[in-house]
Amino acid sequence: MLDKLQSLADRYDKLSELLCDPAVVNDSQKLREYSKEQSDLQETYEAFVEYKSVSQQLDEAKAMLGEKLDDEMREMVKMEMDELSAKKERLEERLHVLLLPKDPNDDKNVIVEIRGAAGGDEAALFAGDLYRMYTRYAELQGWKTELMDASLNDLGGFKEVVFMVKGKGAYSKLKFESGAHRVQRIPVTESGGRIHTSTATVAVLPEAEDIEIEIKDSDIRVDTFCSSGAGGQSVNTTKSAVRVTHVPTGIVATCQDGKSQNSNKELALRVLRARIYEKMMQEEQAKYDSERKSKVGTGDRSERIRTYNFPQSRITDHRIGLTLHKLDTVLNGDLEEVISALTIAAQAELMEKGELQ
Repeated sequence: MLDKLQSLADRYDKLSELLCDPAVVNDSQKLREYSKEQSDLQETYEAFVEYKSVSQQLDEAKAMLGEKLDDEMREMVKMEMDELSAKKERLEERLHVLLLPKDPNDDKNVIVEIRGAAGGDEAALFAGDLYRMYTRYAELQGWKTELMDASLNDLGGFKEVVFMVKGKGAYSKLKFESGAHRVQRIPVTESGGRIHTSTATVAVLPEAEDIEIEIKDSDIRVDTFCSSGAGGQSVNTTKSAVRVTHVPTGIVATCQDGKSQNSNKELALRVLRARIYEKMMQEEQAKYDSERKSKVGTGDRSERIRTYNFPQSRITDHRIGLTLHKLDTVLNGDLEEVISALTIAAQAELMEKGELQ
């Protein structure tokens, strides 16, 4: 591990030199490329510098014990050694995590798709609850959200809602949310007070850049239609809503929440590109042996990942066996404890396999 860290530190120092080189400064592409590479290495570099400093201090303290010291001084040195040893151990654990393979999509914006599944109107209402939970969480993280498409039911829930979350690290935080979410509660439509179980599916797609997914004009079909609201009533009489179909794959994206037909087409293409990218990632994932799939989930939206139990104010993530009795605060956007636990579980799995960058 130390050899790997020293190699990364040497590269960081080299990048510092390159970023001061006039030839690089005058080349916007290289400047951007080297700046991003150094930014990606910075946290590991700083942790390694601190680790080396603590290690040196610990060696110096050990050397002092070999000298003639009075009892009080010897006790002080031993106390310092205990503190330095604990700090060194914490830094080693942190460096192990920092050396784990990085998901290339982690820093990307995401497109989130939520659909009411089993449960009719109650599933649509639950899809609305999830939409509010994620938009609130995004707000708490300082991210921005942009509604791209929505289909309401008569009770104000969502048959389907598609939105973008823009912010650094959005995918790294939300990528484990893909799957089937189950709710257990008494529906507003239930007069007998019986608890019903309904589900909604969530798909979190990293936004694909143009250079990653090239879509030829000849490969898409664009249809326009009038936007509609709850119950299917017409919102406007102009054909501003857009449906884009990628003919080679049959993948479709629709958008009707933009201000114009052009903006809806642009938004629909972004969704389409993300869906094609997701399909490519799933095909790549399928090449791996099943035992190498993450314990925290494959991202398949048919996989039941979490239960929200209202009578007991309980939320349970089935992948890692996490149960919290704070349903109200989680649905209000306080997802960090759940997401952190999933991230730690994924990191622990990688460390167990001994995988480093």
